[in-house]
Amino acid sequence: MLSGIVIDARDVALMERFWLDATRGLTGGLRLRFEPTAKAKAAPKNRLHLDLAAGPHWKAEVERLLSLGATRIDIGQGDVPWDVLADPEGNEFCVLRPGHPGVLADSGLVALCLDVTADDLRAQETFWQSQADWHVVETHGGGVRLRRQATSTVSLVMGPPAAPKVERNRLRLEVTHRERERGEFLDAGGNEFHVRN
Repeated sequence: MLSGIVIDARDVALMERFWLDATRGLTGGLRLRFEPTAKAKAAPKNRLHLDLAAGPHWKAEVERLLSLGATRIDIGQGDVPWDVLADPEGNEFCVLRPGHPGVLADSGLVALCLDVTADDLRAQETFWQSQADWHVVETHGGGVRLRRQATSTVSLVMGPPAAPKVERNRLRLEVTHRERERGEFLDAGGNEFHVRN
């Protein structure tokens, strides 16, 4: 079952504090685990990023996140109905405004967004349904949304465009599986993910 997200961090304590405060501890039961690294972020855009719900007071929520240490960034998103920010180590995340499709909560973590090429989408959909034990609840604009249950507040959203993979992913999905070997593996699109028992 999909049980968490592993995030590389140069300053583990800082990143733990930031993400606990940023999500208000609301992660839909997913564990955020931070793995120490000496490497700074090099890729222009991560292949996996997190989406937070802003609720009806989205402007105030964006300001709160900026006060916690987030920064505004431009990853080529253009004029979109959400805000793109980066955490203190440069990992981009989105702050979704009220009425955003697929959002079932007013705050906290609401989506794990995995870049997938159009050619890899069906293979990734099949792979992550089997690994995560989450199920397709919606298809949209060339992508797909999976949830543990139809009413789960957090979804796994997959689809294009896919950022080129230039290094090991800084954010990785983690699954718990009692009968599988523990460690780091590659999914159907070449993205690292972790298995824990």
